[in-house]
Amino acid sequence: MLPPHQSSLPAEPGSVRQAEMSDGLPLPRRLFAVASLGCGSALVIIDGGIANVALPTIARDLGVAPSSVVSIVTVYQVMLVMLLLPFAGLGERIGLKRTYQAGQVIFAVATLLCFFAKSLPFLLIVRAVQAIGAAGVLSVSSALIRQTYPASQLGRGLGINSVIVTSSAAAAPTIGGLVLAVAPWPWVFASSLPFAVISIALGRSLPNPSPRLAHLDLIGAIMCAGMFGLIIGGAESLVHGDSPVVSGAIVAAGAALGWFFVRREIGAPAPILPVDLLARPIIALSAVGSLTAFTASMTLLVSTPFRLSAMGFTATQIGACIAPWPLTNMIVAPLSGFLSDRVPAGILGGIGMAVTLVALTLLATMPADPSYFDVAWRMALCGSGFGLYLPPNARLIVGSAPRERAAAAGGLVSTVRLTGQTIGATLAAALLAAGIGAGAVPPLAAAGLALIAGLCSIARLRPSIRSPSITEVRDEVPALRQTR
Repeated sequence: MLPPHQSSLPAEPGSVRQAEMSDGLPLPRRLFAVASLGCGSALVIIDGGIANVALPTIARDLGVAPSSVVSIVTVYQVMLVMLLLPFAGLGERIGLKRTYQAGQVIFAVATLLCFFAKSLPFLLIVRAVQAIGAAGVLSVSSALIRQTYPASQLGRGLGINSVIVTSSAAAAPTIGGLVLAVAPWPWVFASSLPFAVISIALGRSLPNPSPRLAHLDLIGAIMCAGMFGLIIGGAESLVHGDSPVVSGAIVAAGAALGWFFVRREIGAPAPILPVDLLARPIIALSAVGSLTAFTASMTLLVSTPFRLSAMGFTATQIGACIAPWPLTNMIVAPLSGFLSDRVPAGILGGIGMAVTLVALTLLATMPADPSYFDVAWRMALCGSGFGLYLPPNARLIVGSAPRERAAAAGGLVSTVRLTGQTIGATLAAALLAAGIGAGAVPPLAAAGLALIAGLCSIARLRPSIRSPSITEVRDEVPALRQTR
């Protein structure tokens, strides 16, 4: 007989798994917790994207080359990917709420240090510390969302969080531009500080489940960070024109370390890399689908400005053409999250990627001299497709994991998202370097990735993957009855 917290049943609507999930926080405490989580997500996402606008100004003030100042962005992204899974494991052991709040405090202190940055190396150190704080926030945010909302509203909660992430990413460049118009560049980083203050102040309302009484696998955490850092760093080095031999050696070293790391994690009771969760086909398919979907979206978003610029669009017009993507996503994502509490994720994801596939094909076949409307409605269609796909996908990963592994599932969601975005940006840069990144090739490549994501989503509808076995149900139901 399996205790309720050890169930391996997926959290699809109507399954037995829902019976053992929390009823969430009571009102009005839940509203304060939602506000705290929303501000935490906003500050991390805004800080990750707001620096782009200030890069030319920082390069001029610090007297460094533009190619060097780009490392302000990449060091933040790479550190996040390296630390998300180790911090998720840490959150399971010291407490989700403690990890979340500590991350915000670290982030706020590092942000204040930006005002003392007089050289690029010091600023890079500050950005790395900011990423450490951001990793503490993102690694456990999905697990806290699961504890905050009732089981029947988990999809809605993740949909709302998806809207916050999307709108924050869309607003970051505008906020950065407005701040630079009236203040020096350190205030660009400080503009996200109010979100940290509000989130910390409201943090008393966050759920505080008991941590696991287990030690953190420090060696595993170091191997996990090293694997991601070497592979991503080597790929970035290759794209930016460094020695192919050295870059390839770095990637190979990361892959070799990853092979030993994965072998070490197999069989561990609570692995840093959640191989225990990825062994479940429904979570593995969802993770692969999310990775390809985020890679597709970032490939298109990075390459599209270059394509439109070659077509004669100004910077302002390019921004206006891309804006329908996040705006449509903000409308569709919460609706999709609401539906995911009632409709299987396989159906919603399949429809979402079908819409995205059509939209990407239409973007690849745009007229040679498109109007604003020609681009905008295609981007809106793309945004609606991804908005329909991603919240149910995240819900299925977080909801299918055992409760004691919720932080690991949330860390997996964030790691897959950031890894996909990093791969997408690297792929777009490689296509641009090859001279084919400002045409129809990037949207066609993104369409191929969207097709993979759609197939992964549809595959989850198979009864052998979606439904628990008869033995699991027979073992589970008596255990649930004993808890009532």
